[in-house]
Amino acid sequence: MKLIRVLWCGMALAFMAFNVAAQQASAPETNPVSNAVRFSVERASKNMVAAADEMPADKYGFHPTPAQITFGKLVTHMVGSNYGLCSKISGTAAPTEEKPSETDAKEKLVSSLKASFDFCTQSLAKVDDSNLGEQLTVFGGRKISRAAAMIALTNDFADHYSMAAIYLRLNGLLPPTAQPK
Repeated sequence: MKLIRVLWCGMALAFMAFNVAAQQASAPETNPVSNAVRFSVERASKNMVAAADEMPADKYGFHPTPAQITFGKLVTHMVGSNYGLCSKISGTAAPTEEKPSETDAKEKLVSSLKASFDFCTQSLAKVDDSNLGEQLTVFGGRKISRAAAMIALTNDFADHYSMAAIYLRLNGLLPPTAQPK
């Protein structure tokens, strides 16, 4: 019985010490949502551009089934999504460049993808958490909050990268995040 009390007291003291240390070590972050989105943009840019680079040019027309989009179409979709959502979230007009076509050369598509991520990085640099509830008009005229648009952007990154990773694997290639370091 005495051993059990000693163990409980020891665990309680360890927990309290850990809790105090954690509270002292971390001050509240000023813009946690915006900062998380910026981190996500940085990571997605690295992985998605690497995936687009990894896919051979002659495989940009590949699609697993007739009902699915080609890899080239996936890249153009990512470009449009990046410009559209980052523009809405930041209130910055997207560039009025010619939209890439899924049949454009790989170099042009990769360049467009890089440019769309550069736009997101620059346009989201000054976004903060003060207007997360503000209503934005997005694709199809739908109204959503700025926070919902930020979540949609990061969800798109996951969706798009998972598709790119599957397309790469179906062509015998390892996605960037699966390659040995």
